[in-house]
Amino acid sequence: MISAYQEAIEFLARGMTAQELVAFQPSADASARLEWLIQKEKSEGLLPEEHEELERSMEVERVLSLAKARARARLAHRAA
Repeated sequence: MISAYQEAIEFLARGMTAQELVAFQPSADASARLEWLIQKEKSEGLLPEEHEELERSMEVERVLSLAKARARARLAHRAA
């Protein structure tokens, strides 16, 4: 199963337009994996490799959120 982290890196590596960046969402499988990791962390704890996967995924989510905000601002500026 591809992780949310790997999926986002692949997306960024391909290059994209501002519209594509704003529209990007992880696949259902990647989202389900991330949710599972979060729930497992809360209920029973994670194995070291699972913890690393969760940390990487959360970092990519932060970076994507910042990149999406900047892309939205650029799109709004162009429309004005």
